[in-house]
Amino acid sequence: MTNEKAVAEKLLQVSAVKLSPENPYTWASGWKSPIYCDNRRVLSFPFVRDFIKSELCNVIFEKYATAEVLAGVATAGIPWGAMAADQLKLPYIYVRPKPKEHGLGNQIEGFYTPGQKVLVIEDLISTGKSSLQVVEALRNAGVEVVGMVSIFNYGFAVAEKAFAEAKVPYRSLTDYTHLISLAVEKGTVTAETEQLLLNWRNDPANWQGI
Repeated sequence: MTNEKAVAEKLLQVSAVKLSPENPYTWASGWKSPIYCDNRRVLSFPFVRDFIKSELCNVIFEKYATAEVLAGVATAGIPWGAMAADQLKLPYIYVRPKPKEHGLGNQIEGFYTPGQKVLVIEDLISTGKSSLQVVEALRNAGVEVVGMVSIFNYGFAVAEKAFAEAKVPYRSLTDYTHLISLAVEKGTVTAETEQLLLNWRNDPANWQGI
């Protein structure tokens, strides 16, 4: 089993990812979706949490060895970034979607210096918009963003385009394609439903379900 499928299996095991093509979920954007991903659930399962943390650290170590600081994306990326930074003994900061409206008004919390190489740790990548806002905040603060690592990625073309335009390399521990493939292997999704699920990923804004 590939690493991507092993991670997907763990997410399904603790119901961090739910598939419901018959009764689609409605996202904040108004999109109808046959899948819901809530990686916060993983934090409640110590052995799965440890597995995901190890996979995260492996990717960071293998692909982003130049990173000097890890930056978690508030709020869902904060615990994963902190755990990985602890394991790899790297400095850690986290980034809010916008500056605080009180106190010091910080958007970036923690200590860093301009010019440092920073790797962003994200929970999941959907359209890429909120993830890249964090990259922009970090770049504006004078650090060098070497990339982003997420647990899950929906694999939308719009995200791929946005990351390419922003010149941000990224890796995900697993993604929608591997998840659906695993669900078909396990018999929880039929071959005809598989096509329907893949169609959603190609045009999520206009997908209406079964």
